Amino acid sequence: METDHESRITNHEPHGHLFPVFLKVKDRLCVIIGGGNVARRKAEDLLPCGAKLQVVSPAVVEPIEQWAEQGLLTWHAKQFTEEDLSGACIVFAATDNSDENRHVVTLCNNKGVLVNVVDDPQQCDFFVPAVLRRKALAVAIATAGKSPLFARKLRTELEEIITDEYGEFLEMLGSQRERIKRTVSDISERRRIFEALIDSDILELLKSGKPEKAKERLEQCLSSLQD
Repeated sequence: METDHESRITNHEPHGHLFPVFLKVKDRLCVIIGGGNVARRKAEDLLPCGAKLQVVSPAVVEPIEQWAEQGLLTWHAKQFTEEDLSGACIVFAATDNSDENRHVVTLCNNKGVLVNVVDDPQQCDFFVPAVLRRKALAVAIATAGKSPLFARKLRTELEEIITDEYGEFLEMLGSQRERIKRTVSDISERRRIFEALIDSDILELLKSGKPEKAKERLEQCLSSLQD
């Protein structure tokens, strides 16, 4: 009988599944070629992540110009050249000219830089998922470029299920990591403690609007688990 692990390995797309990953782009150069509304949306996704953002386009929509004036990104008001890719971590080809987008892809492929091309899945090295964020918690939904609208619909549906309290609960768990690492040397025991916290009623207390009770329960759980 085929195991779940074997099934995940053997049941794959003809050209391979996408490898899901969350990428740190803080202080790393991310380049957007184009200045329209698609470029604006990409910038909106990247700015909260702390990216060193560069937009290359002779003209841009108003929000991008404002962000440049505020120093949130750098806008090069010119036509794209190969030099604009120097040092880039990832690139978005977001112009309304398919030939120029393909030119960007060719240059990125030659340089080994990951590139995303708007509305052209076959040219993309990666896709930007629909993301639901609750503080540090991020739930990403991707469709391999087959239907971004469907991904956004699923994200909207999940917003009703994964509420703000899930993010608050994650913050509470994260705040105890160093404390538990200092006081519990055995890795297996640390795992047991975190599993017990996750299975506790702390999240339900948060969802019931009782944050102080949730904090009390957290302390009670830690005291009993570490006795």
